[in-house]
Amino acid sequence: MNYPFYIARRLSFGSNGHRVSPAVTVAIVAIAISVAIMIASIAIVLGFKNEIRNKVVGFNGHISVMKTPLSEDDDNLITIDDFLEKTFKDLKFITEYEVTASIPAILKTNEDFKGVYLRGLQGEHSASYLLSNLEEGEIPDYSDSEQKNRILVSRIAANQLKLNVGDRIDTYFISDEIRARKLEIAGIYNTHFDQYDDVIIFGAMPLVAQLGNLPENTGTYIVLHTDDFDKILEYNLTLQEVFSKAAAYGESSNFYRTDNVLNQGRGFFSWLSLLDTNVLVIIILMMVVGCVTLVSGMLIIILERKKFIGLMRALGANTNKIRDVFIYMSLRIAFIGITIGDFIILVFLFIQQNYHILHLDADSYYIDFVPVYLPGWIVIALNAGVLLVTYLVLVLPSRFVGKISPAESMLATE
Repeated sequence: MNYPFYIARRLSFGSNGHRVSPAVTVAIVAIAISVAIMIASIAIVLGFKNEIRNKVVGFNGHISVMKTPLSEDDDNLITIDDFLEKTFKDLKFITEYEVTASIPAILKTNEDFKGVYLRGLQGEHSASYLLSNLEEGEIPDYSDSEQKNRILVSRIAANQLKLNVGDRIDTYFISDEIRARKLEIAGIYNTHFDQYDDVIIFGAMPLVAQLGNLPENTGTYIVLHTDDFDKILEYNLTLQEVFSKAAAYGESSNFYRTDNVLNQGRGFFSWLSLLDTNVLVIIILMMVVGCVTLVSGMLIIILERKKFIGLMRALGANTNKIRDVFIYMSLRIAFIGITIGDFIILVFLFIQQNYHILHLDADSYYIDFVPVYLPGWIVIALNAGVLLVTYLVLVLPSRFVGKISPAESMLATE
């Protein structure tokens, strides 16, 4: 029987059996605050990573495939031929692919004008991404040919040109010759990514092909989506190897090159990597704060329990067993603090995730609220880690029990 654990469960945290020691209260509060801050830090960083990643992927996809011209007379236009169709179907990690293109355009009103790129919109990922960032209007159904003259503009463009949903605007396209179209504003999106929002509008791919003199099912690049964002570099390398072998063995008459979202959004992902360092520092500091207060509380409990220590030793308990009693008591304090901290922060994160009560400056952070994302396994792993570190830290101060004289402890009064 593990009687130190049984005794630790029965003992109260107060010297008189009723009043909880202030040191214990401070330790519980410190552990709760430390755990809450650690969980919040991880949840916010993961939330930022997910939001920024989704924004970059929304504009670029996971992997882009481009055609490399082999001569001065060759062009860079790409179409999904039999070779590419077979390649994309054979590589099971590719979940969706689409040909797209962007052409330069000028939006002009009576008072102002703005240079942009009209990008062809097709594919489920692109449409769902814009829908999640749509402020006004709707996403046109471009499978209906009557909808092809409706476009989506960014909030930046709409504000600069004083455009509203339903307005019609003169749009000029420059390719071999200047073409003009009067396009209707179907919706206004806002991703808070000024680098993209400032220059990109979306329209039907058939419209882009028509105005850019592109053959049917042809674009300037192919956007691929994969089944695992964390394996993009591996997938990109695999795909490039397939293209290189095909070119070397004559399986394809074209030479294709690839790029990936991690490279295209390098600046954003580098910024996010700095947050990992900040979180690590916060976790270490919170661990130190929690452990210091818990050790202090443990030492005070030991001092308040001198008579108990003397009684246990008189009954034949060795020093190690008595030490175990106080370690278990301290772990009990830590568990209570962890439980309180978990409850408070998880409730707060739930409210933030659903109601966005904390806001941010979108111009600085690319998002107008504090995003949170927290898988359940992280909470479990963090709690287990806190308990393990706490146990290891408590082993040393628990040796203080062996320095208390049994004779003196038996004379001590509670």
